[in-house]
Amino acid sequence: MLFHQRLRSRTRLLILSLSLSLSLVVPLVSISVADQTDEELRHAAQNPVADLFSLSLRNSAYFGIGADDDAANVFEIQPVVPVGIGDWNLIARTRIPVIYVPDPTPGIPELPQPMGAGDETGLGDVNLTLFVSPNRPMHTIWGAGPSISMPTATDDRLGSEKWSGGPAAVSLVVDGPWVFGVLARNLWSFAGDDDRADVSQLLVEPFLHFNMDDGWYLTSTPVVTADWETGDGDNRWTVPIGGGLGRLLRVGDLPVNLQLQGFYQVERPDGGADWIVRTQMQFLFPCADTSSQSSGS
Repeated sequence: MLFHQRLRSRTRLLILSLSLSLSLVVPLVSISVADQTDEELRHAAQNPVADLFSLSLRNSAYFGIGADDDAANVFEIQPVVPVGIGDWNLIARTRIPVIYVPDPTPGIPELPQPMGAGDETGLGDVNLTLFVSPNRPMHTIWGAGPSISMPTATDDRLGSEKWSGGPAAVSLVVDGPWVFGVLARNLWSFAGDDDRADVSQLLVEPFLHFNMDDGWYLTSTPVVTADWETGDGDNRWTVPIGGGLGRLLRVGDLPVNLQLQGFYQVERPDGGADWIVRTQMQFLFPCADTSSQSSGS
């Protein structure tokens, strides 16, 4: 137990150090964004494997949880760092969640194995996904690589206390005003607290964007999950349906991508949330020609 506490403390310190380093490095490596058109930037922001530094602040509010219709909240810091390696890009996508739960809340992607009782707020398990993607114009853009979840939660109720890993992949098409595709991963636990339940979680995130004038676009990015560890098939899947509106605008010379979406969960485990409201603010720092992976059509 002491070993796990020390490991989590050191991992949290590492994540904090990386986040502070990113906040210092990104402004230094950014080029003049005035050279990028808003259409190129909008397509790049909608591409999970674009050659684009970004920092997203995403908040997901969950409503209608359990018999008391409680609410939970997940605020995520999501830095994305691309590294060019010849004709390939290595894209590091990190998710750092800060979670509030009123009680054990099933159906939240960041909590594959909820436990405990009573409300709690703090850092959840950090996830790092590394995509390798060709750095050339393609009609179908793709990327693949490993994903790992680290037991960084500040409380047992906010994480799995497991190291988990597995494959991740993304594929998308840019066709005129349309950008559509799917991102998926599956994580299996391989180390951690033996007293906690194993993790075997599928996450699928289809995305559809229709771009309009003046930086506006329609969007739908539901996060579908399946818990393969549950023995009850009726409580395995979480399937939200919905969408919303987004806009890319500039604050001075800095491009900012804003989104507001709402989802109703047509399939959810017992006690899971009925509704989700998601807001996102994404700061963009182009580091290369963001049109290099766009469709030639």
